[in-house]
Amino acid sequence: MIVIHQPEENVGNRWLGAVGFFDGVHAGHRHLIKEMRRLADEREMSTIVFTFPVHPRIVLHSDYRPKLLNTPDEKLKLLATTGVDYCAVIDFTPELAMCSASDFIVHTLSEKWNIKCLLAGYDHRFGYHRTDGFEQYREYGKSCGMEVLLATPFERDHQIVSSSKIRQLLAECRVEEAAQLLTYPYLLSGVVVSGQQRGRTLGFPTANMEIDDPLKVWPGMGVYAVWAYVDGVRHKGMLTIGNRPTLNGDNITIEVYLLDFSEMIYGKRIEVEFMYYLRENHKFSSIEALKGQLEQDCLRTEELLQ
Repeated sequence: MIVIHQPEENVGNRWLGAVGFFDGVHAGHRHLIKEMRRLADEREMSTIVFTFPVHPRIVLHSDYRPKLLNTPDEKLKLLATTGVDYCAVIDFTPELAMCSASDFIVHTLSEKWNIKCLLAGYDHRFGYHRTDGFEQYREYGKSCGMEVLLATPFERDHQIVSSSKIRQLLAECRVEEAAQLLTYPYLLSGVVVSGQQRGRTLGFPTANMEIDDPLKVWPGMGVYAVWAYVDGVRHKGMLTIGNRPTLNGDNITIEVYLLDFSEMIYGKRIEVEFMYYLRENHKFSSIEALKGQLEQDCLRTEELLQ
């Protein structure tokens, strides 16, 4: 996949395009892009997706803080796995926000970007106030010689796949179901920072994660079996999101205990893939009871990640 930012970077292709924020690059997005590739092959065109580096609602409402499934870099890496030929990353400016669907199709996609065919998501709406739908898009396309096609809907287990549905599953700790809709395990990355080192006194030294992007979704509070990557090496891990109720903690933190690993990794980058939800957080009656549960959690993690 070639990433471009300006229409001048067009190398003379006849493009079949689609527009979206593509948060998560989930199974529904992949279905759309697969359909794009089939239609483009029939028309001897190249495929291109248009996306934005920041969420459009941040431009419209400066105090809006969306919860996102991907950072911009993660999204581009995932889009590159779909087989799409090009990705145009365009700034969502206040001027673009005020643009009608007609102006966007005719003046932006057709005149500036030379899009000859547009595949519209079955429920996707764009343009100022988002009042127009597919029938209007098709008419606007005809006015400038652009073919506008309607994508087929995609369902998984009789449910429409959406980024909001995946965010809901993550909030409910249902990381396995979220991974099925994403087509990959949910990922968080950050830097290992110094904590209170209470885990070390329990015999379970944990790495406290400072997450890179404050807009990234955190799964719900609880204990998870994860794969953790440090210096490119994969390790089995047991991760907790919570405020350590037995130890009377206050702030909600993310801590991961790496099984069979004892190196000091403060300041290093770490990535974790959420594989299984183990249990909710509890306030145990004693430190010994907490240690006993952690030992069971480790055994369960080993079993699940075999």
